[in-house]
Amino acid sequence: MHSITSSDRIVAEVIETDTKGDVMRMYESETVELKGIYTPDLKKEIVAFANTNGGTIYIGVQDNGEITGLNNADFVMQQISNALRDGIRPDVSMFTSIELAEEDNKNIIKLTVNQGTKKPYYLSDKGLKPAGVYVRSGTTSPPASFDAIRMMIKMTDGDSFENNRSLIQDLTFTSLKKEMEKRNLEFSQVQMKNLGILSSDDIFTNMGLLVSDQCKHSIKFAVFQGTDKLVFKDRKELTGSLFDQLTDAFKTIDFYNSTKATFHDLLRTDERDYPEDAVREALLNAVVHREYSFSGSTIINLYSDRLEIISLGGLVSGMSLEAAMLGASQPRNEKLASLFYRMKLIEAYGTGISKIISCYKGLPVQPKFENVEGAFRVVLPNTQAQSLSTAEERYLPVLKLFEKQKEITRNDVEEALGVGTTHAVNALKEMLAKELIKKVGSGRLTRYVAK
Repeated sequence: MHSITSSDRIVAEVIETDTKGDVMRMYESETVELKGIYTPDLKKEIVAFANTNGGTIYIGVQDNGEITGLNNADFVMQQISNALRDGIRPDVSMFTSIELAEEDNKNIIKLTVNQGTKKPYYLSDKGLKPAGVYVRSGTTSPPASFDAIRMMIKMTDGDSFENNRSLIQDLTFTSLKKEMEKRNLEFSQVQMKNLGILSSDDIFTNMGLLVSDQCKHSIKFAVFQGTDKLVFKDRKELTGSLFDQLTDAFKTIDFYNSTKATFHDLLRTDERDYPEDAVREALLNAVVHREYSFSGSTIINLYSDRLEIISLGGLVSGMSLEAAMLGASQPRNEKLASLFYRMKLIEAYGTGISKIISCYKGLPVQPKFENVEGAFRVVLPNTQAQSLSTAEERYLPVLKLFEKQKEITRNDVEEALGVGTTHAVNALKEMLAKELIKKVGSGRLTRYVAK
């Protein structure tokens, strides 16, 4: 940035003359903006030119082209300098120049703004959103749409979602800081840059957004009655930092993950419906390797016979399911995977699937892995699925009653199964034992609800 006094050159650019040398008006255009005085709104015009094809702003020239001049040109130049330094991000000063000229004892300022290389530029107090990002269109500088902002980010930062600047810059890291402190890891501004949370010019990246408390992605959790999606038992959406989502998802699954005790002589063995290590690995894989440029949620569906975890994006291009099953790994989100590795949440790349398979070694049911365009699904079978499915199939007419009503009675069971009182009572006892239903009340007020 520099200032010079060059009256003839600047005035020649500002004022057009006819063949007789008489002064003609100058008009605003897509690359020219006229300002009678300095106002803070000048920053919008600077941002717009830097985000588009560049342009020139003349201060001391009215909209109609009349030169009125400035009484305090030096002070205005300082105001512009401050606005460039403090009011616009990223730093746009290297793409601007300020020049001073005098015509008929009137001072005017020429501010030249070149097209920037770190688009989108934005007002620092508004952020990366339409209220802070402007583009030049004709003689006006309207706000950019969210789609236009995303396109500028992608064109400037490349295709890597993690490295791209976050549209949300008001980020906090309460959860991440706690997790780092638990592991005696440093959490400073330098470390945030090393982790890819902050860019070199102190702008939060999408990597920062993912691990922040304001993470816009979520996990949707649903529990179904039976083996299909006909009857909901529970549903919730888990939000916040990815670390909070992981913790909440594991706790929610654990709540429904029943324990069955078996005895061999006097030795008791407890078995979970779903091996905890398999659940943990499936969750970590879904969170670390999903495609976050997709706006949808990670999906967890819990049925009576299986747990499904669906993450968006599928395997990275060039990676086959067969290769992944062999232990090959190509992280989609390298910085996120590196952070999870540093925090000892994952032990090594490419071991998740093999760990899940080993959890089911020797069992009659086995996990399944499915990769399609845009999604990857892990299916963990319930280790007690055989006994559950038999009971559910037998009492499916009863379970379907919950599609229309929250509670049922013994009479409802008699009608649904076409049996007498004794058979209905025995059916209810078995359903209670299999934890398919739950008893509410007693005596004549006894009711049954889906569990």
